Order: sequence, then structure tokens, then C-alpha cells
Amino acid sequence: MLTDTAGIHHVTGIVRDAQANVDFYATTLGLHLVKQTVNFNEKFTRHLFYGDETGSPGTALTFFPYPAEEPGRPGTPQIRTASLVIPPDAVDYWTDRLADRGVGVDGPVERFDETVLRVSDPDGTDLELVTGESSVEPWADGPVPAERAIRGIHGVTLHSTNPFVTASVLDTLGFDLVAQEGDRVRYRAPGDRATVVDLLDRDGEFGREGAGSIHHVAVRVDDEAQLYEWHDLFRERGYDVSRVKDRHVFHSLYVREPGGILFELATDGPGLTFDADPETLGQSLYLPPWLEEDREMIQSQLGPLALPTGVGRDGGGDGGSN
Repeated sequence: MLTDTAGIHHVTGIVRDAQANVDFYATTLGLHLVKQTVNFNEKFTRHLFYGDETGSPGTALTFFPYPAEEPGRPGTPQIRTASLVIPPDAVDYWTDRLADRGVGVDGPVERFDETVLRVSDPDGTDLELVTGESSVEPWADGPVPAERAIRGIHGVTLHSTNPFVTASVLDTLGFDLVAQEGDRVRYRAPGDRATVVDLLDRDGEFGREGAGSIHHVAVRVDDEAQLYEWHDLFRERGYDVSRVKDRHVFHSLYVREPGGILFELATDGPGLTFDADPETLGQSLYLPPWLEEDREMIQSQLGPLALPTGVGRDGGGDGGSN
């Protein structure tokens, strides 16, 4: 029997510059670079994972760097923003920290009784830092003091071509309508982290996917057996749904709903630390067993990636490469 999702599993974006991505998310935002790997469908493309100590579900931001990618154009249908949780008393800290590093900040503004800072990463991905509570423990060994550090994903904002249909999909997945401010409609899942999806009920020009775009949002599913049930449900409804895929650190499927938003449904396990040394997470290129024989060729195509001070438990990796 299908069960409601507990919330968001991870959010994945498209960028150009892997080094700028690491410098921003690991150094400026202070997230843990949990895993450097590759896109299993395109083995010469990096896949970078950031999150809490272990990249647990509800904390992971992931990125595909494509050096030649054209800039994206905001519009519909798109996941317009990803938001991250900060403590309620950390707004001034983050405003100053970002300004000191040359990152433009829009805000603070108030929304749904929360304080929001709007920022962009080096490729133009729209992000928000949102005050709130979370069960997530921040990465204790990062460059940001733990009492001010990011505590996982808050949610995402969707701009659908058909918000009524997208709302129906959210309802099916287990998100409940909880509030509305103007043309922003809030849905919430029943979990303890990464539970918010805001749906924009407004017109908009068509966007273009590219650097700075959020490719998909993944929601949590209990296990692989549930994925097959979700697959059958979406196929019966005529949605564009993929087969169940083995992503090594989780199993998942993708569904493109009629409003144009790409959802992934992903299992919590085995997890990003599966088959990895917890002491050296993110410090070298990880490859699944079926790609190990191509390691030398893959590394030569990807080139080096310098890890900033503070990545890894020993604080090392400054100037290193995979």
C-alpha cells in the first residue's frame, strides 16, 4: 500500500563551473561536500553532492556541471528556487557573511511568518535562506559556526504551466495544502525536515533549461517496492514515468507531470555514505564498481578539482585534487 512521502529527498541543479560550485556551496554556504562522483548516464560529467555530515535525505543539494552549458532562462515550467533552513537568529550573520564574500542579497523579506534572504550561486541558481526549525544537525566541522549553520532543505518553489494539475500531483504524493499568500500556495509533507513546496499560481513566459536551472526535485519513498507501486499508479494515469533505476546510493524513478515539473521519487537508502569511508567523504572521486575499470580515463577527462579548507573532517584538501 502506498504511503505519503515524508518530504523532499534532494534537489538537483545544472551549472557550468565545478570549481566555482564547490567554492560557493562548501566554503561560502558551509555545506559538506559529501560525494564527488559522476552522472551514471554520462560518465564524463561530474555529479557533486552537498548536505549535512552524511548528506542525509532532506539535506542534499546536487549539481551536474556542464562546462559548455548555455545559461538557463527563468520561466515555466520550472523549479524556480531551492530554499535552505537557517536558525531564526542567524539572519544578520548570513547577510554579513554573504556580503563579505561578494554575494548579492535580496531581503530580508517576510513570508508565511518566516524571514527570507534571496541569493544566487555563481551560475545564477536562485536560492533562499529561510528561518525555521529543523531536525537536521548542521555539519559540525564546516566553516560556519554550528549555531548559525544551514540545517538542510526547507523546500522548493514550483512554477508550473498548469498549477491545478501540479497541485493534484502534490496531493497524490502526500503534500497537504496549508496556506496561501497572494499567488503563492504552500503545501507541506508530514515529515520532520524538507517538507515545503510552494506552488506559484501565476502566468509566465516559457523558460529554458540551462546553467542556473534546477533540473528536478526528488521526494522521499520508503523502499524499492513502493517505487514499483508509484510507477504503476503514474503509468495508469498516463504520466510520463521512467522505469525504476538503480542509482547505487538509492533507487528512484522520474515522473514528468502534466504541468511540466520533473519529480524524482527516491528511496532513503542505502544512502550517500554507502560503500564509502565516512572519514574521507567528498575528498576524492567516488565511482561505483561498474565504472572502476574506467577510473583513469574518467579522471583524465574531468580534470582536477581543488577542495577548499574545511572540506573533510580533518579540514584538509586545500589545493588538492581528485
